[in-house]
Amino acid sequence: MDTPDETLAQAANGGDRAAFATLVGRHYDRILGLAFRLTGNRTEAEDLAQDICAALPAKLRQFRAEARFTTWLYRIVVNATHDLRRRQATRARAADGWGDWEIARQDEIATEREAQDWLAAAMARLSPELRDTVALVLGEEMTQAEAGAVLGVSEGTIAWRMSEVKKRLRAMAAEEAK
Repeated sequence: MDTPDETLAQAANGGDRAAFATLVGRHYDRILGLAFRLTGNRTEAEDLAQDICAALPAKLRQFRAEARFTTWLYRIVVNATHDLRRRQATRARAADGWGDWEIARQDEIATEREAQDWLAAAMARLSPELRDTVALVLGEEMTQAEAGAVLGVSEGTIAWRMSEVKKRLRAMAAEEAK
């Protein structure tokens, strides 16, 4: 006479490897079949069945024999399938937006580079005095008074130079926009 599943489950939980092998041998096709019906994918079902069988020794500790063993086992397969679907959905959501932020960031970087390249070319067209002033005021974030002290000119001269730089840069941008 065949040993009931519940008896085998209790023995397997106690470390009886033969009982565990008998349980897996008896129910592997059921696990695989249900996993296939739930996933609709043979490869996923096979992976899921293997994962369930690998986790079964630890899960047997939770088996209380309050329901039939097959009912309990089917619940494990259903839960494992739900977990798989959640992981897949999470990966799909991540993959949906993955390239978007990266592409947007690359576009942003390219735009910044173009602006920097344009500004560098425009700055090269300015006189050395204006370039020095911009480098100190904008690049080094000095006040106009500090930049004036470094360059040996008055704060008013620095203010005029910055105004002149803005005017020339606007003119260069308008010229290129034509």
